[in-house]
Amino acid sequence: MSVGDGLFVNFDELKLTAGFPVQLQVAASDGKPLRYSCKLIGYLPEHGILLTPARASGKLVRLVGGQKLVVRLMVANGMCLFSASVETLTTSPYPILHLSYPKNVSFKGVRNATRIDVRLPIKARNESDLEGVTLEGVVADISITGARMELTASIGSVGDEVNVSGRVNIGKLSCTLNIKAVIRSRIERSTREYDDKLPAVYGVEFIESDEDKLLVLYAYVYAAMSNESLFE
Repeated sequence: MSVGDGLFVNFDELKLTAGFPVQLQVAASDGKPLRYSCKLIGYLPEHGILLTPARASGKLVRLVGGQKLVVRLMVANGMCLFSASVETLTTSPYPILHLSYPKNVSFKGVRNATRIDVRLPIKARNESDLEGVTLEGVVADISITGARMELTASIGSVGDEVNVSGRVNIGKLSCTLNIKAVIRSRIERSTREYDDKLPAVYGVEFIESDEDKLLVLYAYVYAAMSNESLFE
């Protein structure tokens, strides 16, 4: 596996804190990439990185010492990735994945406005309305900061908070994306939205603070970006 081209930064310059979402990519026996989500525990410059262990279907993924992998991180204004190797996976007193410290981290800037087309079926609930109006629709495109939301009817006004939920596929996993957002704009419909009978189109900004929910969002956007071959 190789990392993409871009600017190079030192890992400690990223100033990452405990709990930061991380994606690991390893090669399966057939050569196809497998991606797992985990979180940063901490790191010691020039020595190593500590992560929560990767899991699949609730079970611990057994990574062995010396195994090569690619680590991906989505920071505020771009994506970082680097090659690393597994030092060890400790199980006592609790599981911790130890990775080698990267010599170079490749950084590729991603504009906040960059969106990935997804057409994700969702339900949106207006949290600012006492009646809690809930409507069905789709997220047409998405980034880590916001999305274009197309609904079957008007759900609210600019400034209203909404909860957006839907089932997403991340690799072989099926997860629930459940995230808070605020309506920033009402967008004029296109011909496609008329044809799909989705008359209400909004631009929303994500305001979620729950790290577990953000981890699902980041992993989903990672997967979508990978399909767009951002790092080819």
